[in-house]
Amino acid sequence: MIVAEVVGRTLAALGVDTVFGVVGSGSFHVTNALVAGGARFVAARHESGAAAMADGYARMSGKAGVVSVHQGPGLTNALTGLAEAAKSGTPLVVLAGETTDARSNFHIDQDALATAVGAVPMRVDDAGSAAGTAATAYATATRERRAVLLNLPLDVQHARGVPVAGGPPALPARHDRTLARVWPDGGAEALAWMLIRSERPVFVAGRGARRARRELEELADLVGALLATSTAAKGLFRGSPWDLDVSGGFSSPLTARLIRGADIVVAWGCLLNAWTTRHGALIGPGAEVVQIDLDEESIAGHRRVSLGLAGDIPDVAAAVAGALRPEGSRPSVPVLRGYRTRVPADLIAAERAWRSVPYEDESGDGRIDPRTLTIALDDLLPDERIVTTDSEISWDIQPCTWTSPTRAAPASPRASTPPASAWPPPWAPRWPAPIACRSPPSATAAR
Repeated sequence: MIVAEVVGRTLAALGVDTVFGVVGSGSFHVTNALVAGGARFVAARHESGAAAMADGYARMSGKAGVVSVHQGPGLTNALTGLAEAAKSGTPLVVLAGETTDARSNFHIDQDALATAVGAVPMRVDDAGSAAGTAATAYATATRERRAVLLNLPLDVQHARGVPVAGGPPALPARHDRTLARVWPDGGAEALAWMLIRSERPVFVAGRGARRARRELEELADLVGALLATSTAAKGLFRGSPWDLDVSGGFSSPLTARLIRGADIVVAWGCLLNAWTTRHGALIGPGAEVVQIDLDEESIAGHRRVSLGLAGDIPDVAAAVAGALRPEGSRPSVPVLRGYRTRVPADLIAAERAWRSVPYEDESGDGRIDPRTLTIALDDLLPDERIVTTDSEISWDIQPCTWTSPTRAAPASPRASTPPASAWPPPWAPRWPAPIACRSPPSATAAR
């Protein structure tokens, strides 16, 4: 068994069941080893499409996306998809052959390339460490929500590998700090006290909170918080009477007014960047800001915060709720308190979405107003759906008018978006008719 096969078999044993890519000589053996280990290989027409598919797969499945590409130009072709995944916090592992001979036309500084777009470069340096390095790359992607480039030098790939006996190697131990549910110590109690004192709390959940709905709703019930999301997490609280829909440039007038009226805004797995806050306009004067994220370095990256906590979102939310409830008690029937006593739920239901805001339909002359189109599609499609769109100006109307049901996750590149990105992936349908692109005021404000 050669080193490339050890890497592929190790990843398959760790749970990788799907790999996307364009196979070349530098990725042939590792891809075959993944397939031999039980993974399904999905071939793409272009490496950028492969990276985009792996990104979408990771977002929808909750697993790490895996991409296999050729050395040099195979990796540069995948760069747009890698950048989007890195900036979106998508767990992704890119397996790339690597030419270490500087005289080769395929030679580039692949580490620098990965670092430039925010990915984590790693390398299999020798046969003895191949399995352990593959496990470290997988652990970094899944635990830290990072995009990882695992370089596979051609000369090392073909060396005799060391088969892993008795299954895959154990994943590396987490850093001591991340073993705690909430860091720093006492952080959960501090946030609980801030929420008790608040009168108009708002929670804004991002992609990092997509699997924490139950914990966040239980905590929100305890303090009377209204619930909003970033565009990436749209639909997370669908069905809740206190769901404000999207915070930011895509907020309806009512949602924007209520978020700006908050006396404390708590961001859960959300960066609170310019798009989510309308360049800060949605953070009211005097409002306290709290940010919770698994990645400590993401906290206060876009704006100053009153309190920052590091930890898994479900764990932090549960710890704060536990600090608010008597020890041993269980969640009770929600009682109106906090912001919920100041705004009726029926008003939120009627005006939280842009599709409820009157507009003048500008369809005509063979063109369709995008607001009319997306509202019609929203009504026609089943509740259980996954919607994949391109991004930037051409589809900025979609987050405004689309009422994503709870499990209908939007799969759209939002972190690093050129005017024409690799999305939709090659397998997604494209619209044959021209579409007018006039965005509502909120979409314009997001720029």
